[in-house]
Amino acid sequence: MAQTYIVVDQLKDWSAFLASDHVITFPQYLSLTTKVNDRTRIINLCKSSRYLSDGYYCSLLAESRGHNVMPSVRTLNDLNKKALYDIELSQWLPTIAEKLGIPAEPTTIKGHAVFGNTLQPELKDFARKLFEKFPCPVIEFSLVYKKQWQVKSLKVTSHKSLNDEEETLFAEALDAFSSKVWNRARKNRSTKFDLAMLVNPEEAMPPSDKQALKKFVQAGKQLGIQVDIIGPKDIVRLPEYDGLFIRETTNIDHHTYQFAKKAEANGLVVMDDPQSIMRCTNKVYLADLFNTHKVPCPKTRIIHKGESNLEDTLEQHISYPMVIKIPDGAFSKGVLKAQNRDELSQCLDELFKKSSLLLVQEYLYTEFDWRIGILNNKPIFACRYYMVKNHWQIYQHGESKSESGAFDTLPTFEVPRRVLQAAIAATKPIGNGLYGVDVKELKGRGYVIEVNDNPSIDRGVEDKYLGDELYMQIMSEFLRRMQQKTQGHSDI
Repeated sequence: MAQTYIVVDQLKDWSAFLASDHVITFPQYLSLTTKVNDRTRIINLCKSSRYLSDGYYCSLLAESRGHNVMPSVRTLNDLNKKALYDIELSQWLPTIAEKLGIPAEPTTIKGHAVFGNTLQPELKDFARKLFEKFPCPVIEFSLVYKKQWQVKSLKVTSHKSLNDEEETLFAEALDAFSSKVWNRARKNRSTKFDLAMLVNPEEAMPPSDKQALKKFVQAGKQLGIQVDIIGPKDIVRLPEYDGLFIRETTNIDHHTYQFAKKAEANGLVVMDDPQSIMRCTNKVYLADLFNTHKVPCPKTRIIHKGESNLEDTLEQHISYPMVIKIPDGAFSKGVLKAQNRDELSQCLDELFKKSSLLLVQEYLYTEFDWRIGILNNKPIFACRYYMVKNHWQIYQHGESKSESGAFDTLPTFEVPRRVLQAAIAATKPIGNGLYGVDVKELKGRGYVIEVNDNPSIDRGVEDKYLGDELYMQIMSEFLRRMQQKTQGHSDI
């Protein structure tokens, strides 16, 4: 379980806040005994961050000890050189100007951003972006208007520079950011590890509903894992944790991939990992992977925008109806079916506007698709997802709502052997994470359609046969991997 320390110049600097043995001085931090794979977090609140000051050395030594520190040396260096942060901030200026408006005369606005929060409502987005780009407890900023708005200066500072109202904001923001660092160790003494579960409350079709999320939290608690639900804005909190469980639809050009990359870089157990996200979210990659590893799948052609005589070439290899897909669609989005050449041309024209590469597959008619849940290359659940009535897919998206077909949930031992074999064969070259493999069964054979790195697990659907045991199996795998990380093993 992670240990968090707040480092100050003198203990009296913390007199305005709740006393805690997690607040230590820089000399105390210097003498702190460290261990290999130490899960220690440091919040550096030393007054000075200039080169070779105590604050600078605090961050430098924390990094040399393998501790996760805020602010990092890189952040200190970036904020000490205006030329470095000006490049980034120049992209924000139009948004800043829109929020602040145009004053009648030259104006200067000064303030503090504390853990991404500020007392000035019109600058809340600015403060949040500052924290995401330059993770730092307190940043003093100065904005000036002379013909146009400019960021005059940014400066790393300590909580001692805050007024009474800002101190209250600081205490609340610190409490929210660090999950009550000074009380947490006593409160959760029974827990062994901390797991962050990334969830986006605004997602229309999330991979897990609220009931399923609660089940994951409960299962973690039984195993000694403290599961905290975090959101898209909480990337800077990742170093607090031992693992990251992504329960949000993933994509490469998306914050979910950034979360996975940062978590992996910080030594967390991640599910699903960046490599799995990269491989699974691109159907072109999967198609090539299946071909290389002889995974049974429908006849597939990867086509490029601008190829000549595309319709002729496709008709030579694939019979109608054909299924045309963009590489990174999810939940049946970006997937069209062509019954003839005219429809094929229309589909190609429409989807080439979204991607320079497309997949074209033969259409295999089945009443349902198998969804096989695979964890660590072993099947853990099996569902049959039926097509929407009078539609050829399991999802049908309308202008105002989306529909899904019926489902059956079965024990994995009742799944046809060749379906399971196809699902396992599809995941082995990808990784050992949690996957949902879509398989069509035709004439006794299994044909893999795609592999999802972030499979749906909803209460009363995927868990209908195993019940709570499904959540326990997934959390137990997290526990196993986190234990191996702690013991210094890499064979997970």
